[in-house]
Amino acid sequence: MPAPGPVEQVAADDRSALKALLAGVGQDDAGESGLDEISSPAFLLVDGGVAVAAAGYLSWPRSVAHLCVLVAPHHRRRGLARVVASAAVSHALDAGLLPQWRARPYPSRRVAAALGFRELGAQLSVRM
Repeated sequence: MPAPGPVEQVAADDRSALKALLAGVGQDDAGESGLDEISSPAFLLVDGGVAVAAAGYLSWPRSVAHLCVLVAPHHRRRGLARVVASAAVSHALDAGLLPQWRARPYPSRRVAAALGFRELGAQLSVRM
């Protein structure tokens, strides 16, 4: 399978390719990625006119950039998550933000570690 083209930065008002990727991966993967809530541009890898990997971040309080990453199932294990996540991290750093990655599934944790993220704690969410 050939490699997708270069990372494309897509503005917030032009997210049709990102929405198509989210629709094609299933509700669980789309929800875990968090990409439907990003406040940054989306960073996409496109193959044959179709987005196969995407990353971005949601701006959190205290200048934190919460990373969101997704790769289409049939394109996984090719290093694409690292490519798009690296673009999103660079963008966050250039904006003076502190990137953080909530990596729950093992593959996500592996990508985060490959980019230099370290596990520093746990997150607890409570719905009242």
